[in-house]
Amino acid sequence: MNQPLQVLWVDEFSPPILPAELMSPEWGRFTLERCASLDGAARRLGERGYDALLAALPSERAAGLSAWGALSHAVMESAVLVLTPACPQAAALELLQRGVQDVVQQTQWAQHGLARSLRWAIERHRLDRATRRAHALDLDTGLPHRGQLLEHINHLIALRQREPSPMALLVLRLPGLALLRERLGREMLAGLRRRLAQRLRAGVRASDVVAALDFDAFGVLLASTEQPEDAGAVARKLQLALQKPLAASGQELSLHARSGLALYPTAAQEGATLLRLAIAAAHGEAPSSRSEAND
Repeated sequence: MNQPLQVLWVDEFSPPILPAELMSPEWGRFTLERCASLDGAARRLGERGYDALLAALPSERAAGLSAWGALSHAVMESAVLVLTPACPQAAALELLQRGVQDVVQQTQWAQHGLARSLRWAIERHRLDRATRRAHALDLDTGLPHRGQLLEHINHLIALRQREPSPMALLVLRLPGLALLRERLGREMLAGLRRRLAQRLRAGVRASDVVAALDFDAFGVLLASTEQPEDAGAVARKLQLALQKPLAASGQELSLHARSGLALYPTAAQEGATLLRLAIAAAHGEAPSSRSEAND
């Protein structure tokens, strides 16, 4: 491989072997970008893409990583590898179910080699992404996936090259769906997601695009907006629609929704950047002066 693999290294727990281990060319070349915390990693993931996120965490932080608000975004964008002295089996399995590629514990470092584990995690993530692209629709909701949403965005941007006209991208997150998946199971969650998707479709125009970004996140492309505040009004309307109670298994469920908003052309003029900005805002990261977020 000619180009170095870009690795964002969260250094909350720094084993002495880490930098030297990744300098060996046997498994490819790695460029490490170091940050001190998961909060810092969430900000950087909102700004640019990485081949991998290497989270070196103390045992208690690794065991609680599934509660990290930016985890869903991280596993979609990068191969996430957790490096930790120890992690309970149940917690490690939960992380794998959430999309983490591997949890490497201290006893495994010397046995398997960190560079090998990291390279394999990156290759598995690439295969996962290729598989997701091959299946264009989210099976639960019938909505297009992230890749199709990006195609729609870039198509509209291409049409606007000569005469740019504003449009907006919304990302709506429902963090509580992770807990409901554990309580209610896969089939019940699928039914809830279908109903949530119907609410979003009902709240926008036929020319707008609603997509499934993850099991707990949706994207909405507003193909045209007269004023920036119009997009904010739509975001608030859709948040309220998602937060209306849902009936499931004989009980009434209420979900909290967060939204992030990025405007074209003021926030960005390229689809992937626009999406990263909206996702970062939906995760509660401070938006730049050219994007907005709503709680």
